[in-house]
Amino acid sequence: MKIFYSSVFLLLILFGCSDIPDTPYIKSIKDFHSKRIEKLKQPNSWLSLVGLYWLKEGENNFGTDKSNDVVFPKGKAPEFIGKFILKDSIVTVNINDNVEVTYNDTLIKSLQLKNDLSEEPTILKLGSLSWYVIKRGNRYGIRLKDSNSKLLEEFEDIDMFDIDPKWKVKAEFIEYEQPKEVEIPTAIGTVEKETVYGKLKFSINKEEFTFEPLGDRDGLFLVFGDMTNGEETYGAGRFLSVDKPDSTGKIFIDFNKTYNPPCAFTKYATCPIPTKENYLKTKIIAGEKNFHSAYH
Repeated sequence: MKIFYSSVFLLLILFGCSDIPDTPYIKSIKDFHSKRIEKLKQPNSWLSLVGLYWLKEGENNFGTDKSNDVVFPKGKAPEFIGKFILKDSIVTVNINDNVEVTYNDTLIKSLQLKNDLSEEPTILKLGSLSWYVIKRGNRYGIRLKDSNSKLLEEFEDIDMFDIDPKWKVKAEFIEYEQPKEVEIPTAIGTVEKETVYGKLKFSINKEEFTFEPLGDRDGLFLVFGDMTNGEETYGAGRFLSVDKPDSTGKIFIDFNKTYNPPCAFTKYATCPIPTKENYLKTKIIAGEKNFHSAYH
C-alpha cells in the first residue's frame, strides 16, 4: 500500500494533479472526438446547412427575391436563378440566362436531379452555395448549404462529459427469429419505416436495459434518448454507432462516443427521433453535450 501511494505522489509531482497521462482508452476517445470536430468544420458539413425548401408539384421559381417560391438567403445569389419542376416524382432544374450554376464544375442550363436516396445525388453550385434534392416519404425538397455560413465560421468545438471507461458497456445482441418493421418518427413530422433484426441487451448500475438498433450484427446504429435530454444533452435524442463484435465475439456500447444529431446544429435537418423502445429511464452522463450557438 505504501508503494501505491508513493507512486501516486510521484505522478502528482511529475505531472500535476490534472496532467496525469491519458490511458490508451481515453486517448482513443479524444481522437474520436477530434476527428468528429474536424469533419464538422468541413465546408459541406451539417454546419453549412442554411435552408430546406419543400417543392410543390409543377414549377417552383427560385432565387433571392421574395417573390420566388423558393427564396435563397439574400446577398448570396442572383434574385432570379431559375426554376425547379416537380412532375411525377421527377425533379428537373432550368437555369436562367446569365446565371452560372455548375454541376461537376460544368455550367448547366437544364438537368434532371437525382435525390439524396440515390447513390450519387446531383449537387449544384453557385458561389458559396450548393444544393440538392432530398426525398422524405412522398415529399421532395431542396437542401441548401453555404460554405461561408456564420455557424461554420464561428464553430470551434462541442463540450463533452468527462470520459469514463465505465460507460463502455458490454452488451449482447439477440437476433429476432423474424426481422420486424418499425416506424421511426422524424423531426419534420414524417415517419420512416426501417427493419430491425434484433435487440441489444445490457446493464447500467445493475439495471437491465434494451435497445432496438438499426443495422445488423456487423454494424449497428442507435437513435436513443435518456434522462439528460433537454438539459445536459439535445432534447430530441442522440446518435451512437456500435461496432461489430470484437475478436472474442463481444459487443460493446461505448456511450463515450455518443454524438449530437444534425438537428442539434440546424433547424433545416430531418433527423430521426428515438422510439419509445429506445428511451432509457436513466441518465447517460457520457459523450457530447448539447450544442449552443447564436447562429442556429
